[in-house]
Amino acid sequence: MGVSLSELVPAKQIEFEDLQGKTIAIDAYNVLYQFLTTIRDRFTGEPLRDSKGRITSHLSGLFYRTAKLIENGMEIVYVFDGEPPEFKKETVEQRSETRKEAKIKWKEALERGDTEAVRRYSQAAARLTDEMVAESKRLLNYMGVPWLQAPSEGEAQVAYLVRKGKVWSGGSQDWDSLLFGAPRLVRNLTISGRRKLPGKEKYIIVKPEIVELDKVLSSLGINHDQLITLGILVGTDYNPGGIKGIGPKTALKIVKEKTSPEKAFKDIEWGFKIKPEEIFDFFKNPPVQETDIEKKDFQPEKLLEMLCEEHSFSHERINSVVEKLREGKEKEKQSRLGRFLG
Repeated sequence: MGVSLSELVPAKQIEFEDLQGKTIAIDAYNVLYQFLTTIRDRFTGEPLRDSKGRITSHLSGLFYRTAKLIENGMEIVYVFDGEPPEFKKETVEQRSETRKEAKIKWKEALERGDTEAVRRYSQAAARLTDEMVAESKRLLNYMGVPWLQAPSEGEAQVAYLVRKGKVWSGGSQDWDSLLFGAPRLVRNLTISGRRKLPGKEKYIIVKPEIVELDKVLSSLGINHDQLITLGILVGTDYNPGGIKGIGPKTALKIVKEKTSPEKAFKDIEWGFKIKPEEIFDFFKNPPVQETDIEKKDFQPEKLLEMLCEEHSFSHERINSVVEKLREGKEKEKQSRLGRFLG
């Protein structure tokens, strides 16, 4: 879920063409949850399944979106979450309970024929399993797309990769990578270019947008420590919901008036077990690792076998995308060669 900074953060709308030749590190869990929640039957809320009843929404979304990004000339790296910090375990447990409750409400909504409630509760019940994560990694291997295993939070590792210049930008719908110090974030890396409005049968057009940390700080008139403090006041994965009565604008006012984290945290009513200073320190110094991004070989035969033979995907559709993927891989190779020669 992450911190919510949409109200405050300036973002520049761009086109996919602007990202050609760029390497984007994507928070894998972020997108896999997107696919599990959105790729569902609109009436029953059921996720996509293969002929054996196994969920394949995550594989479908990951395959088609990644292929589209490569086709558009981008180089993609996925970063998977590792072990969460100890103080996040309470949040993880709460989310597990929320999913269980949502599953019950989903069934009740089905019985009374409430389509909107079915959609809402089925999405809230979505669960990413270890098996799904392993399948996703195998799929990426066959697609020739590199992935990394973070020691802890994926977005912290993404931010580290951007800071070190190993990738051009992070890619996520969440803002957390900015709090972890990522100089650049790309949002809305979707295929359809549209998003459904909550509770309505209406869609809006969305385009990729870029958020640059230095411009965010300049626009808000604060430093990075103050941005982290602002995020904590509003609410993060480690203190969900933030401080009662404090929204983004109020939080911005507080961090400007009380210039240090210690001063900002001193007079608030903190209702969480973990101290705000601990969360602040984690954003400043998260567990990350120095690692190289290893190129992988594209394995179209293995890809077809996995998706079509194992998971009942359409041969015709997968073959069509595989051919485009070949073209995209060639573009990627030429782009790297051009940068080397240039």
